[in-house]
Amino acid sequence: MASGEGTGDSKAAGAGMEVQEAELCLDLTSCQLHDLSEVEIPPTLEELDLTANRLTAVDPRIGHLPRLRKLSFRQNLLDDDAVAPLFTWDAIAGLQEIVLRDNKLTKIPDASKFKGLLVFDVSFNELSSLNGLSKVSSTVKELYFSKNEVPKMEELEHFHALELLELGSNRLRVMENLETLTNLQELWLGRNRIWTINLCGLKSIKRISLQSNRLTSMNGLQECVALEELYLSHNGIQKMEGLSMLQNLRVLDVSSNKLTAIEDIEPLTRLEDLWLNDNQIPSLSGIESALSGSREKLTTIYLERNPCAKTPNYSSTLKEIFPNLEQIDSDMLA
Repeated sequence: MASGEGTGDSKAAGAGMEVQEAELCLDLTSCQLHDLSEVEIPPTLEELDLTANRLTAVDPRIGHLPRLRKLSFRQNLLDDDAVAPLFTWDAIAGLQEIVLRDNKLTKIPDASKFKGLLVFDVSFNELSSLNGLSKVSSTVKELYFSKNEVPKMEELEHFHALELLELGSNRLRVMENLETLTNLQELWLGRNRIWTINLCGLKSIKRISLQSNRLTSMNGLQECVALEELYLSHNGIQKMEGLSMLQNLRVLDVSSNKLTAIEDIEPLTRLEDLWLNDNQIPSLSGIESALSGSREKLTTIYLERNPCAKTPNYSSTLKEIFPNLEQIDSDMLA
């Protein structure tokens, strides 16, 4: 009997914990809500996810959630006027994550009230500039601005704690104003109009994407000695250069360029994934020497749609040279 009573107490405690957890996080993703009039909003909420609804206004009850730390309005119908009240409510000044991705914003809201903000996402909107970004707290670690119409990198100088910057699919032509972002780990600038690589002296960065730009050279990466992943596909790069100093590089994607030789990566001993498909590399001659440093480490190599991929016994030759390959082009190896 005593054991039975103990079990009952345990179940009651567990049920109570579930209710408590439910009141800390409210997930209303994909409910197709036009408003929150029929939704109970517990005052103890710490996280509120309203992704993929049809909201055109911000419910004022959200402004009375003093414990709220994460708020997502991703994929709704909010415009500048609709989100304006959100940035005036004192009770939610402790917000650490604000996601307004995929709405109808044309300007960056005044986020100066949120002194401890860590994540700010306004991707997939209609922003024509980064004006207003200077008012966003310097505590931010992740900034997302992809798929807007931003032409210039500006108002970034105060983000000394920033670790991730996403500005892909905009109208950028120049890499600039990055000098003070000394803690930056990831920089995503794919699908812009950038002609030249300029990391402005950053040396701690670990991931860079410059895919689908207008690069003709990969010069400018030499000092990024901490770099682990580099994505440069779909450009007009003609020569592999400035890579030999990147001793920590694990992933290199230079597919869909104008390369005619594999070079300047012989010293790289940590390289695991190498994407060279859709270039103009004529043969496999010299590939063992060109990749001698990563011969034992390399697990993936893509060379399809190069002239060298028509070499007799192409796959078996590569497997013989690189004994630990797990994938050659689209073929997984047993």
